[in-house]
Amino acid sequence: MNNNKSMKIKKSTEKGFDLETCFLKSETDQQNGYIKDADYYFDSYSHFSIHEEMLKDRIRTKAYQNAILKNKQLFQNKIVLDVGAGTGILSIFAAQAGAKHVYAVENANIAIHAKKIISDNGLSEQITIVKGKIEEIELPVEKVDIIISEWMGYFLLYESMLDCVLYARDKYLAPDGHMFPDKAIMYLSTIEDDEYRKSKIDFWDSVYGVNMSCIKQWALREPLVDCCNPEQINSNSCPIFEIDIKTVKVDDLDFTHQYMLKIQKDDYVHALVGWFDVQFSSCHVPVRLTTSPYAESTHWKQTVFYIEEPMAVKNNDIISGSIAVKKNAQNPRHLDIKISYHLENVYGKNEQIMLYRLS
Repeated sequence: MNNNKSMKIKKSTEKGFDLETCFLKSETDQQNGYIKDADYYFDSYSHFSIHEEMLKDRIRTKAYQNAILKNKQLFQNKIVLDVGAGTGILSIFAAQAGAKHVYAVENANIAIHAKKIISDNGLSEQITIVKGKIEEIELPVEKVDIIISEWMGYFLLYESMLDCVLYARDKYLAPDGHMFPDKAIMYLSTIEDDEYRKSKIDFWDSVYGVNMSCIKQWALREPLVDCCNPEQINSNSCPIFEIDIKTVKVDDLDFTHQYMLKIQKDDYVHALVGWFDVQFSSCHVPVRLTTSPYAESTHWKQTVFYIEEPMAVKNNDIISGSIAVKKNAQNPRHLDIKISYHLENVYGKNEQIMLYRLS
């Protein structure tokens, strides 16, 4: 649910939210208590469990199936590129829609099994599995008509797979070609989440009688990926970032924007919550895939950003601020996120700035 789709997304001019300087090395060095190895990404997608989770995500998989099979006229006798093909399910949908040939590119070892899946389904003549990174392989065709990819990560941009898709677009997509999906938009809202916040953050105050409160500063900086109860959302939603995947550049994926949220009841705000939609819009039968808390849950869930001090709010109060999102300098698959919070109401003035890392 979104009440502000027509709202103009404003680039932030707030002091401290310039993308060149908003993440100081001294701050980001201390943002997390551990560093994840940069090579974990492709290895993680070699495990069957992660593909099982994605395939069992009915909302995700049916959205792609519907977008492809309900727009067969776009796929008939076309050359298709599947970036990050995984088990090959999207390539199979494209073949079922009548594609002349599908090149399924996958760097993780699941590619070995995808090749067997393709063979077992009698599609080896129609689908070619190409094991490797899209930036390092060469396709046997100069251009493709359609690029399909399920590239979205938590908070849309986590893991930076969209960079690979844009590389493939710039190198292989024909001028009149199609991207599936072709649009994406991110939203923020506020949430009352006292019970969960206490179990996640205040838990560290006394752990079996031991003071571990020094951990709280790290726990606050780790966004929580979980399904939010829509009844706890207590403001409208605000779009913060919108991209046209046919034209966006990699540099545009680091962004800074302003937000403004109107509180809808007397309550407390413990966190901001973010989610995203993607759209298959450049086709005869458009399809929308949403990760909104108001819709059936997906494996992306929502992303929760706890604030240091909960805010007491009244109906019609305005919480405003800025958000900056940038790839981490040490590991570009991780996201550094900076959010300011400004509120002035009958309870006084409340201003906070938080640094987060999604890793």
